[in-house]
Amino acid sequence: MLADVYIAVAIAEIALGAPLLVRLAAGPSICDRVVALNAISTQATLTLLFFAAFARRTVYLDVGVWLSSFSYLGTLIWARYLERGLL
Repeated sequence: MLADVYIAVAIAEIALGAPLLVRLAAGPSICDRVVALNAISTQATLTLLFFAAFARRTVYLDVGVWLSSFSYLGTLIWARYLERGLL
């Protein structure tokens, strides 16, 4: 029963990523695209965490933590890059 909830949440997280892909592709500015990319990686992390709970595999938890930490770091780097006006 709980496994069904986990997989349903993981599928819902993937479905919520579709509008973010549209924003990433056709964002009016670079900043909107960076925010959309950060939100997509957050959704991917949540999907991995719920899938790990569904599959009862801890290796997916490691991948989720790695993805979230590097996503955050990448957003900070993009923000510094855009702040300096290099793009």
